[in-house]
Amino acid sequence: MRSLKILPAILALSTIPTTASAQQTMSVNEVVDKIVSQEQVEAQLLRQYSPLVETYIQNVRADKELGAVPDGDKYFLGRAELEKGVGLEALELDASVKHKVLGGLASFFSTEFVPRGFLQMIYLDMNGFDRAHYKIEYVRREFLGEVRCLVFDVDPLPKSGKGRFVGRIWVEDQDYHIVRFNGVYSGASLTSYYFNFDSWRTNAGKNQWLPAFIYIEEGSVRGTKDKRPRFKAFRAQTRLWGYDLGNVREEQELSKVLVEGPTPVNDHSEAANDYSPYQAVRAWDRQAEDNVSERLERQGLMAPHGEVDKVLESVVNNLEVTNNLDIQPEVRCRVLMTSTLESFAIGHTVVMSRGLIDVLPDEASLAAVLAHELGHVVLGHRMDTQFAFFNQMRFDEKETFRHFDFARTPEEEEAAKRKGSELLSNSPYKDQSGAAQLFLQALKNRSKEIPNLISPHLGDRVSTSSTIVAAVFSAPPSDADARPAANVIAALPLGGRIKVDPWNDQLRMLKSKPVGTVAESEKVPFEVTPFVIYLTRQGEHSSIEATSAVAAKSDSDSESKP
Repeated sequence: MRSLKILPAILALSTIPTTASAQQTMSVNEVVDKIVSQEQVEAQLLRQYSPLVETYIQNVRADKELGAVPDGDKYFLGRAELEKGVGLEALELDASVKHKVLGGLASFFSTEFVPRGFLQMIYLDMNGFDRAHYKIEYVRREFLGEVRCLVFDVDPLPKSGKGRFVGRIWVEDQDYHIVRFNGVYSGASLTSYYFNFDSWRTNAGKNQWLPAFIYIEEGSVRGTKDKRPRFKAFRAQTRLWGYDLGNVREEQELSKVLVEGPTPVNDHSEAANDYSPYQAVRAWDRQAEDNVSERLERQGLMAPHGEVDKVLESVVNNLEVTNNLDIQPEVRCRVLMTSTLESFAIGHTVVMSRGLIDVLPDEASLAAVLAHELGHVVLGHRMDTQFAFFNQMRFDEKETFRHFDFARTPEEEEAAKRKGSELLSNSPYKDQSGAAQLFLQALKNRSKEIPNLISPHLGDRVSTSSTIVAAVFSAPPSDADARPAANVIAALPLGGRIKVDPWNDQLRMLKSKPVGTVAESEKVPFEVTPFVIYLTRQGEHSSIEATSAVAAKSDSDSESKP
């Protein structure tokens, strides 16, 4: 019986099934030739794209109870110029802006962090991946989500040069695209070195897999001292999105015959349909909102209206209904694509960053933030209506964070806090203060270690001192509220709620399975965690499908089910 179990593994070294229904098999050499050829084509195809690139780095230090905790951070946002290989154009803030996140490439990429060390990680080998420079060994088959992959170990051959990849690759078994590679580039020296990374590509359509997520982890906090000068252990996430900015929406709108307006139109109506001065002001404000939203969306900084916006609008609707509000024009919600924690109101459009939504633990905490921004709307805190002139939208992309600034004055912030408190106290969330208070306390406790994460691009920092929640729930919290239960999470890690489609920027809520009891060291509020992507193929399985916390399962596990 033992020989029967070993025999298939031995045969697998000489032949590999291409798909479950394939009648023929291919040799390992033939498969490797296809992988190499496909990767070379992939490297050339990427040159046509200029996605947005966001890198967030957290230094970590040892903690007796929690293991590793944040100890300072760095942040970079820019646009990749893949036509130039690893070219990057930073979206810089003006030095006079009070909420400045980071200068430019010079201040961000120190001797430890250089552009080649992060953007390069979307390529397996920029010098060329081929059999003349690599030893490639087949390991096994494995599922990443719903995509069956062939797994290979990759090592550079002797004297093949620096910067060659050392590690493991996962190759989807239909067209032989590399969809994940995990390892490091070789050739480190005393003055330059590479970091361990895990790079993922996602499917954007038939025969197209695009770099989307990279997790980097280097150094240990468990007593092992790194000999490299000025080196600190750190964790980092790099995200890429905006590969197809505006194209999908434009094609859909152009193909529509129906043209819809905000109100029904009747060319022959004799009713009083003229705009009053008040309505004209509202229409002008709305035009300014629309111009700003459209510009940010076209740049890839704001997600297209979708599933997540509807979730936010449902919470806003709950606040409006329970407070007997009839706000015209209606309040809309949009999502900023960045990881920084911020929220702001552009007229009657409430904007929250993806990063902020990611870390909020529950609906009551979400309502607390939205109530504050709704307070600005109810009080009539207007935006700069100069944005209603379309020529005001004509500026260089690098000027975005100088051109737009939606932060409020201290007086407006205080008034919105009072109004938001009133809205929350009359809402269905008024008796759910515990989680919101724990979230804000956790944010306050971590704020010194994550200054760049809580520094906004366009709006206001999430308050950690005088909060809207404290104003609503002035009574001292109960013991249950003051101390989280064993399995209560005060704040989620980055990426804890939202799934990003890097091709069209659509956002969806993650639908992962319960994880059971969570240890204190696993709660990691506001921290960088690894990417484990549930891969699917576009056209075969909708990307709306649930995302599991476990992305890989063995082939035998799958086949053992009826």
